Amino acid sequence: MQKNGPVALLFHTLVVSFVLAPLAVICLVAFTPENTLSIPTTSFSLRWFKAIFEHPDFVASFVNSLWLATLAATLSVAISVPAALAIDRYDFPGRNALNALFLSPLIIPHLVLGVAFLRLFALIGATGSFAWLVACHVVVITPYVLRLVMAAFTGLDRSAEQAAMTLGASHWTVFRRVTAPMILPGITGGWLLAFINSFDELTMSIFVTSPQTVTLPVRMYMYATESIDPMMAAVSALMIALTAVAMLVLDRAFGLDKILVGQK
Repeated sequence: MQKNGPVALLFHTLVVSFVLAPLAVICLVAFTPENTLSIPTTSFSLRWFKAIFEHPDFVASFVNSLWLATLAATLSVAISVPAALAIDRYDFPGRNALNALFLSPLIIPHLVLGVAFLRLFALIGATGSFAWLVACHVVVITPYVLRLVMAAFTGLDRSAEQAAMTLGASHWTVFRRVTAPMILPGITGGWLLAFINSFDELTMSIFVTSPQTVTLPVRMYMYATESIDPMMAAVSALMIALTAVAMLVLDRAFGLDKILVGQK
């Protein structure tokens, strides 16, 4: 395998630093003892992390986002696994059209989706419903799950499935005992990626949330329009830490290479 030269290593270092620099600055500002957005130079403080729990609206919005992302990601997996199995294994009329339908939310701006959902909910009288908010997020995040599950199916060695069927196992038993464990990294990665995208979704959620179902990103946006203080950096730092821990656990459990390119 050819190793990267000094120029390539320098280029990669600059790119990674450019991407991570804003996140590092946000995390540093979260520990400032000052009342303004500033990097601490003399001392660090947890005052702005404590301030989050003094705002019950933020805590309630965090719970809303947690439930929303969990339900939406789980439903997306429940939809994507049979859809990926049908698209990957079977040749039927409308197969390409079905695949394009599932992936179409990737090419539609979330602003357009938000306005469309708002109009739809106004027509059917579903404005403010948490269930319909979950449905909106399922539409947006299902393409991410579908792509990872399809990648897992593509990289799957079917000899174990064929051996199980030869021994008399039913299709459901083969899927439950053989196929599902082999594609578990793809399913888990798709669920986590869907969870993160749902938890962080802002543009569409602004249009379809109600005062009772405000998510954390929407709450942050509403707060930032009134005042900007280091508490926003503290909330952002917690979200960054949550995402980083989830990715670390996933990498230790399955390996991100297997999740992103499919099980080999």
